[in-house]
Amino acid sequence: MSDLQQRLDVAESKNRLNSWVAVTVALVSVFMAITKVKDDNIVQAMLQTKSDAVDSWNEYQSKKLKQHMAELGLNQVQALQVLAPGKGTELLAAQRKQYQDTLTRYQGEEAEIKKKAKAHEQAYDDMNYRDDQFDLSDAALSICLAMLAVASLTNSARLLYLSWAFAGFGGIMGVAGLLGLHIHPDFLSKLLS
Repeated sequence: MSDLQQRLDVAESKNRLNSWVAVTVALVSVFMAITKVKDDNIVQAMLQTKSDAVDSWNEYQSKKLKQHMAELGLNQVQALQVLAPGKGTELLAAQRKQYQDTLTRYQGEEAEIKKKAKAHEQAYDDMNYRDDQFDLSDAALSICLAMLAVASLTNSARLLYLSWAFAGFGGIMGVAGLLGLHIHPDFLSKLLS
């Protein structure tokens, strides 16, 4: 085989590899753009949900403080009834009923608020699970793009194939995030968090 033929074969091989690199870069970039939009929306929802959870827990604490104040008032009424029997009986009975009604109301409200706060926390955890999927997808696809650049510069088919492996993992994680699938390599998430 002539020297010219060898050069043509190398050039053709390099062109073929660069074509594969270009197609892969285009596909990976489009997929990353789509998943980035979804991931950003999830992060915004996570922020709102965390804010709602904090608000609910603050409301819960407020109710607990009010309940404690009502309990103190009830204890004072009971102490007054013991210390001064017969004096102001009607007034003390009315205050006692008022404090007891207030306690009953706060206890019912607290349970509902606590349930709401825990629901917000669970929603946050569920969204964080999906956010982790998008983060892993983004990381794997970014590695893929870097490898593609080096593969093109070095004319290395091995790097092209390895980049496809990273693209495959990134694609799986991105699709899992988009579709809400339960694919989540916990060991990687824990390692990277």
